[in-house]
Amino acid sequence: MVNLSQLTAELKRIESDFHQALMELVAIPSFINESDAGYPFGQSIDTALKKALEICERLGFRTYYDPAGYYGYAEIGQGKEMIGILGHLDVVPAGKLDEWVSPPFQPVIKDGKMYGRGTQDDKGPTLAALFSVKALMNLGISFDKRVRFIFGTDEESLWRCMNRYCELEEIPSMGFAPDSVFPIVYAEKGLLQVQLTGTNESPLRIKAGHAFNAVPDTASYTGSKHAEMKNALQELGYAFETNAEELVVLGKAVHAQVAESGINAINRLLITLKRIGYSSKVIGFINDLVEEDAFALKIFGNCEDEASGKLKFNVGKLEMTEDMERLSIDIRFPVTVDKQTIVSKLTEAGNRYGLEYKEFDYLKSIYVPKEHFLIKTLMSVYQDVTGDIDSEPISSGGATYARAMENFVAFGAIFPQQAKTEHQPNEHIELDKMFQAMVIYGKAIYELTR
Repeated sequence: MVNLSQLTAELKRIESDFHQALMELVAIPSFINESDAGYPFGQSIDTALKKALEICERLGFRTYYDPAGYYGYAEIGQGKEMIGILGHLDVVPAGKLDEWVSPPFQPVIKDGKMYGRGTQDDKGPTLAALFSVKALMNLGISFDKRVRFIFGTDEESLWRCMNRYCELEEIPSMGFAPDSVFPIVYAEKGLLQVQLTGTNESPLRIKAGHAFNAVPDTASYTGSKHAEMKNALQELGYAFETNAEELVVLGKAVHAQVAESGINAINRLLITLKRIGYSSKVIGFINDLVEEDAFALKIFGNCEDEASGKLKFNVGKLEMTEDMERLSIDIRFPVTVDKQTIVSKLTEAGNRYGLEYKEFDYLKSIYVPKEHFLIKTLMSVYQDVTGDIDSEPISSGGATYARAMENFVAFGAIFPQQAKTEHQPNEHIELDKMFQAMVIYGKAIYELTR
């Protein structure tokens, strides 16, 4: 049996090695560049993958590099059954460099924090889990199951790395992705992104919204009825701005997983357009079936379950050209609801208005019941190490890397009330918090391999 104080002491002894390895990895600007010939996602991502495997070899792991460069893995232990830890080495671009306190790919430690792109998402948590296993190895712990660290390279884009891995490699019986929050995310809604498209027979020409998964905060009108639009917006109580060329309906931007807490400017624009006499396929669809209802009750009914809550419906983009009108929609549906039920209801609703359904993207839901060995084990370890008995397993409308494989969940490495800095300027980890995560991962992997 692993002794928690011994594990903590050994992790403290090798903590500086973890810091050094992480700085080596963060120094590689591993954001996607598909124009690099000979590499699926760019030479820098390939360099990061090879560096991660080199670190694993230094620690005593067996390693494998996919000859096509999509993924790699490192393994320790024996046995038929395999536990997986899934992390990714690609990062998002740095953004505006003048907003960083230090260069994003020159990691520095300052005031108990390590700064650099990828420190929190996801190089830091992945290496934290890796070094937690190294500590177990140093303590002479034997592994009755194999432990495999799987390194993805395309998480920030289309997950092609994991598609290839799952086609070619052995799938762990269970595992976790250290790419989210503690205590544990046991349920993630199905994520369906679709387009409803029809022929535009109206005089309207509109382009609004930027992404399926964001509630749009502006939508502009440039037609001839400015005075009527202004009066209608005032009567409806909708916020707007106006200038010489356009009238801009204002909303409130939030992520689509919490669409009900935002204000959808596209929906408000289409509601106002009908009020002043315009008609079109998308205007009819929104006004009759959606209005400002982020749960789309008129289309799907009361669609919810105990594990993950209500369906969320967001119109993220609107296009009205000379030939075509299109809504781009993001739907987060409950984990116990069948995808085809959602597709059938939305297809039928769109057809009533001459709008054709087309799937753009889909991520299946995650649902590992709270009674499952994996959930009970990880929650028990989290509580034992932290003393936090108040936090509960989380259901989410977001999408974590754990969706890539069956019987995987998101487990850390951000603690409740801790700042999330991924994708932001000055991305960083708090070193004391990451050390605590290492202790949690070490004990969790020990328990999962018994």
